[in-house]
Amino acid sequence: MHAIRDRFLLLSLIAGLLAGLPFLPGFPGDFVFDDFPNIVNNPAIQVTQLDADSLAKAALSPQPSGSLRTLPTLSFAVDYWRAGGTDPATFKATNVLLHCLTTCAMAWLFRSLLLVAGIPARRARWLAPSLALAWAIHPLQVSSVLYVVQRIQTLATFFVVLALLAYVQARVAQVEGRSGRTGMLMALLAWALAMGCKEDSILFPAYALALELTLLRFRAANASTGSRLRKAYLAASVTAATAYFLLILPHFWQWGAYPNRDFSTLERLLTQARVLCMYLWQIVLPLPSHMPFYYDWLQPSRGLLQPWTTLPSMLLLAGLLALALAQRVRHPLLALGILWFLSAHLVASNVIGLELAFEHRNHFGLAGGVLAIGSLLAQTVRGLRLQQNVGIAIAVPLLAVLAGATLMRAWSWQDRLSLAHTVTRYAPLSARAWVQLCAGEYETGGGAVKDNPRIDAAIDACTKGTFAAPGSLNNPALLVVLKTLKGSVSQADWGLFQRRLETVHMSLDNCRSPQILSYNHRQGVAVDKRRLLQALDTMARRCEQKPFEAASIGYFVMNDLAEPDSAIPYFVRAIRSAPPNDPFPGQLASELRGIGRPDLAGQIERIASARRMASSPGGF
Repeated sequence: MHAIRDRFLLLSLIAGLLAGLPFLPGFPGDFVFDDFPNIVNNPAIQVTQLDADSLAKAALSPQPSGSLRTLPTLSFAVDYWRAGGTDPATFKATNVLLHCLTTCAMAWLFRSLLLVAGIPARRARWLAPSLALAWAIHPLQVSSVLYVVQRIQTLATFFVVLALLAYVQARVAQVEGRSGRTGMLMALLAWALAMGCKEDSILFPAYALALELTLLRFRAANASTGSRLRKAYLAASVTAATAYFLLILPHFWQWGAYPNRDFSTLERLLTQARVLCMYLWQIVLPLPSHMPFYYDWLQPSRGLLQPWTTLPSMLLLAGLLALALAQRVRHPLLALGILWFLSAHLVASNVIGLELAFEHRNHFGLAGGVLAIGSLLAQTVRGLRLQQNVGIAIAVPLLAVLAGATLMRAWSWQDRLSLAHTVTRYAPLSARAWVQLCAGEYETGGGAVKDNPRIDAAIDACTKGTFAAPGSLNNPALLVVLKTLKGSVSQADWGLFQRRLETVHMSLDNCRSPQILSYNHRQGVAVDKRRLLQALDTMARRCEQKPFEAASIGYFVMNDLAEPDSAIPYFVRAIRSAPPNDPFPGQLASELRGIGRPDLAGQIERIASARRMASSPGGF
């Protein structure tokens, strides 16, 4: 038995090592999308000294990604210190190392599950690392490993896997007549660490319940232990259901569209049936062309048959759930895999107004998919009465295909332009993909410089994006900038942008589009001031702004555009939304006097005074 375990340890380490290899071509690539607010432009992680004070400041500073994601933020700070800045390869190396460690842990978890299911230790010795490797080198993992900010997700998965491994070991001990107390405590500790990475780690009890319903079935040598387990899970399930229907559902439900979204809660829930089926398709047929990275092109379901695939998707998911429940005793690994996949999406595919789809949401759910598919393949091999060597002969080419597909996908992440060209090919209706290609061409040519050699390629990409995604504003905004730099901007270009600004749904991306104009104006592009002021005014009217955002626009208008009168409405909006005793109005009044506008300073002071009086006890 010790020899088998030692060999398994070696195989799990080999699987962990192999897990990182297909991702190496993506190391030279740049940061993308949400990497910028969370890492590149996040001053909280810019640690120059690795001491307790610096790390505490990084951990306690408000984070764009969420306040409960302390551990990933600390790891970003350490990477910043190691690299002496925001070097993408340094951050990606940490992601790949974490992926290798998670693969090793996943192999041990799979081995524990196989042994509980009655698989002989000699077979589990190679089956478990194979399943873990299949999970690790699946092409879906590329956007979890090379998309740096998703360390938030991958680190959470690492601790969830450790928690599940400890839980299984504790329950096996209870089945054998031991207490299992140490394993349970380790499971709780790992779960707490997972919760310090990402909020959807709260689903650990659902994964554990799936284990009980399939493999463990609440067994214990002590009958009272099994009874307590049943009662505990029943009480937890009732509590969770009550909290969901009485607190969570009413809080997040929107009959109209969510703020900055173009779908309601009901439409989001309908759409998620299609999204989950899309994820299943990506898992079962893992072609890189099925995984475009950006999903802003995905249209919400407006009804059961709008589009017609909505209802069939719901029926398919219901059928999978029924299959899992029906086969949980006869084929527990198949049932467990299905239940883990569905459970992994209980947060992201629910009533919270998140974006409709992201590939990294499958990071743990993919383990369920691999387990279910592996169970089906094993049943097929047994049903055909094939030798074990035949099963290995089937597994090796399947793993090679997965590795090849992942290698191809990682290769497209080698630089910003390569990724942008790939994504626009696979998702030609994605506004984000075209913006990435357009901005990539622009910045590769040197940005806001005279005679930018890639200006025509950038204009071509932005033009295609403008018409491919008629609900988007970023492409036409960037198109105005590029044509202004080239000297070919027309009234029609401005008119198209302004008409869209007045009429399209103001998503988060669209609300940021005028900032493309203001940023490039600061870089020296002679953007038409009158048109820019008009765009900022329309954005302020149609988008909800935080005090800081409104004040930032006000300062841009006052200082960069030299239009203090036009800046006052933004400052007023910031003051009225800020706390009554905020020092900002006084500082602003001093600045206005400093530029020779005491009239505007007095206006700001009167508004701030009225704000304080209205908020004081007994105020009007």
